[in-house]
Amino acid sequence: MKRLLILLLSFVTIFGLAACGSTESGDSGSGAEGETDDKLTIGISLPSATHGWMGALIDSAEKQAKALKESEGIDYVMTNAADPNKQANDVDDLIAQDVDVIVMLPIESAALTPVGQKIKDAGIPLVIVDRELENDAATVVVKGDNEGIGVNAGKYFVEQLGGKGKIVEITGPPSSVTEQRGSGFKEAVDGEAGMEIIASQSGDFSTEKSLEVMQNILQANPEIDAVFTQDDGMALGVLQAIKEAGRTDIQFVTGAGGAKEVFEDIQNDGLMKATFLYSPTMVEDAVKIAADLAKGEEPAEEMVVKEATQVTKENVEEYYDPESKF
Repeated sequence: MKRLLILLLSFVTIFGLAACGSTESGDSGSGAEGETDDKLTIGISLPSATHGWMGALIDSAEKQAKALKESEGIDYVMTNAADPNKQANDVDDLIAQDVDVIVMLPIESAALTPVGQKIKDAGIPLVIVDRELENDAATVVVKGDNEGIGVNAGKYFVEQLGGKGKIVEITGPPSSVTEQRGSGFKEAVDGEAGMEIIASQSGDFSTEKSLEVMQNILQANPEIDAVFTQDDGMALGVLQAIKEAGRTDIQFVTGAGGAKEVFEDIQNDGLMKATFLYSPTMVEDAVKIAADLAKGEEPAEEMVVKEATQVTKENVEEYYDPESKF
C-alpha cells in the first residue's frame, strides 16, 4: 500500500512538472509562435531629414507603413542615415532581422549599389525609391521623371530666353537623380547656340549649401540671365542669395519638387517662375508595393515613373496646398 502511494505521488509530481513546463513555454511565446512566424515585416531605409522634400518623404513613408500595420497587421522597421556608411550598416541590420522586404532610398547611387546586391543575394525583395542603383538588384523602382524634369526645364529656358542666355545650374549630389536631371536639361538647351551654361555646381539638395554656392557664383559672374536648380529646396537658397546681393539681371529661377514656399513665390510674381513636380508622396506607392511583395505577390510593373508636370503662374492653384508640410 505504501509502495502504491509512493508511485501515485511520483506520477502526480511528473504530471505537475509537465504541466508547469507547458505553461512556461506558452508564456515565452510558443502559443503565439505561429503568429510570430507569419507576421510580415517591411524594412525601410531612408536618409535623415527633419524638413523639406526628404522630411516630407519620411513622414509619408511612416504614415503609409502605420496604415498598413493597422489595416493588414504588417509590421515595419524604419531607419534613417546621414551618410552612405550608416545606411549600409542599417541595411545589414535589416537583413539580420530577416525582414520580408526592404524599401530603400539610396543616399548615393554608386555607394549603395553593393548594398542593393547584398539584399538581392539574401533573397529579400527590394523596392528602390527616387535614386536608382547602378545594378539590377531592385525588384521595383519607384521614381519621378528625372530626365523629364531636366528636359521640360530646358525647353522652358529656351522658350523664355528666346534661345539666347547665360545660365547657372545648381545640381544635387552624385546620384541617378542628379545625372538624369542634368543630362535632360543639357539635351534641351545644347541645340541652341545662344544658350550657355556658365557655371554648374552642387548645392547638395540643401538650401544652406545652395545659398553659399550661389553667393560665390554671383561674385564670379556679373551677368546671369536665369538659374536652373534641380530641387526646390536649393532654389530657395538661390533666391535668398540673389536677393541679398541685390541682383536685378537674373530674369527667373526654376526648381523641382513642388514645395509650398516655391508655389507661393510663383503666386506672388517672384523670381521663381516655374517648378516641376516630384512629389515626396511617391514613397507611399513604394511602401504599398513592398507590402504586396512581402505577401508573395508579383509586381504589376518593375518601373513606376511619376509625371514631371510643369507648374507656373497659370496652373499653380491646382497644386498649392497651404497645409502641406513640404
